[in-house]
Amino acid sequence: MAWPSIFQRGTLLSQFSHHHVVVFLLTFFSYSLLHASRKTFSNVKVSISKQWTPSAFNKTLEPVEVWSSNHLFPNAEEATLFLGTLDTIFLFSYAVGLFISGIVGDRLNLRWVLSFGMCSSALVVFVFGTVTEWLHFYNKWLYCCLWIVNGLLQSTGWPCVVAVMGNWFGKTGRGVVFGLWSACASVGNILGACLASSVLQYGYEYAFLVTAAVQFAGGVIIFFGLLVSPEEIGLPGIEAEENFEEDSHRPLITGAENEDEYEPNYSVQEGSAITQVKAISFYQACCLPGVIPYSLAYACLKLVNYSFFFWLPFYLSNNFGWKEAEADKLSIWYDVGGIIGGTLQGFISDVLQKRAPVLALSLLLAIGSLVGYSRSPNDKSINALLMAITGFFIGGPSNMISSAISADLGRQELIQGSSEALATVTGIVDGTGSIGAAVGQYLVSLIQDNLGWMWVFYFFILMTSCTILFISPLIVREICSLMQRQQAHILSE
Repeated sequence: MAWPSIFQRGTLLSQFSHHHVVVFLLTFFSYSLLHASRKTFSNVKVSISKQWTPSAFNKTLEPVEVWSSNHLFPNAEEATLFLGTLDTIFLFSYAVGLFISGIVGDRLNLRWVLSFGMCSSALVVFVFGTVTEWLHFYNKWLYCCLWIVNGLLQSTGWPCVVAVMGNWFGKTGRGVVFGLWSACASVGNILGACLASSVLQYGYEYAFLVTAAVQFAGGVIIFFGLLVSPEEIGLPGIEAEENFEEDSHRPLITGAENEDEYEPNYSVQEGSAITQVKAISFYQACCLPGVIPYSLAYACLKLVNYSFFFWLPFYLSNNFGWKEAEADKLSIWYDVGGIIGGTLQGFISDVLQKRAPVLALSLLLAIGSLVGYSRSPNDKSINALLMAITGFFIGGPSNMISSAISADLGRQELIQGSSEALATVTGIVDGTGSIGAAVGQYLVSLIQDNLGWMWVFYFFILMTSCTILFISPLIVREICSLMQRQQAHILSE
C-alpha cells in the first residue's frame, strides 16, 4: 500500500511557516478558552446545587430568612434536574447558533465573528455565575435566558476556528494536524477544571469570574492577532497549492464506488474555470456527499461525549462520594484520553487515506470501554485508567468528525473554487451533533433520577451503536476501496 503524500514530499513541518504556527496556536487556545468557561459550569454543579437548596444542607435553625431567600428548589433532586435542563437549553441554543454562525462566518470576516463571540460570551458567563451570586439574586428565568444567549454566542467559535484552520492547512497530513489541534476542546476542559478547582474554596462565583476574564482577554488577542487566510499577507491559498498535488486531489470522503473512475456530476459552482469565490447555500452544503450521514452520526456520538463533559464530575461526586475538587481533577483523564485518541487516530487515517474504518474500529472498542467504566470500583487510580481508555475511544472519534472530517467535507472536489463552504459545513455537522447532545443531557438527568447511573451507561452504549449504524454505508464503501487499492498494489508489483 502506498504511503500518503505526507511522506512522499518530506516532513510535514517543513511545509509550515511561522504564520501556520501562530494560526494553529491562536485558534487552538481561543476555542480552549470557550470550552474552559463551559467546563466551569459542570465542575461547580455540586456547589450551585447546594446554594440553590440551602435548606437541604443546612442543619442550623438560623438565619431562616437567608435560607428562604436562596431557596430555589425544595431538594437536591429538583436542583439536579434543573441543572440538566440548563445543559439542554444551552446545547439547543448552541445548535441553532451553529447553523447560523456557519453561514455568517462564510460571509463576514472570521476574526470579527470569533472575537465578538468570545468577548460577549465572557460577559454573559460573568453575569450568570458571578454577578447573580454577588447580588444574591437567584431566578430560574434569568438563568435560562442568560444560558440561551451564552449558547448562541459560543456557537461562533467552532465553525470559525475550523474554517481558519482549513484555510491554512490542506489535505496533506490533515488527520494528524487536525487530530492534534482538535485537542483544544480537551485542553479547554482541563484548563477549566484546573481554574475552577483552584478557586472553588472561595466560592463558585470566583470560578466563573476567572474563566470569564481569561476568555475576554483571549477575544481581544484574537481580534488584533489572527490571520484568517494566507491571502491576507500575500501567500498562495490552500486550493492553489493543492492543484499541484497528485494523490491529495481526491477527498478522503467521496460518494464514488471506484475512486479511479470518480467523475463529479454535480457542482456547486458550474465551470471549473470560474475563480470567483462565493459562499455556498445551506441546502447545497447539506447535499454534499457524507454531510448528512456524518451529521447524524455525530448527533449520537456528541450526546455521549458531552454527557461525560457535563456530568462526569457530578457522577464521581455523587456515585463515589468524592470531594468536588477531587472529582474535577480526576475528570481530566477523560480529556487526556481524547487528546491521545484524536491525534493517533488522525495519523492512522492519514496513512490509510480513509477516515470511516478508523472510526468504526474505535467506536466498537468504545462499547467495551463503556461497559468496563460502568463497573469501575471505588478506586481513583483504576477509575482514572478506565476513564482515559473511554476518552480515547469516544473523545478521539468525536474530535475527528468535528475537525478533520468536517474540513474534508467542506473542501471536496465538488466545491473547488468555492472556498467559502468550510464554516457552513462545519456548522451543519456540529449543529446537528449539538441537537443530539442537547436532547441527551435532559435524558441523562431523567434516566439517572428514575433508573440510576447504570442505565445511563446502557443509553451511552445504544447511542454509540447508532453512531456506527449511521456511517455504516461509508464504512463498507471505504473498506472495499482499501481492498481494491491493496489488490491493485499487489498486481502492480
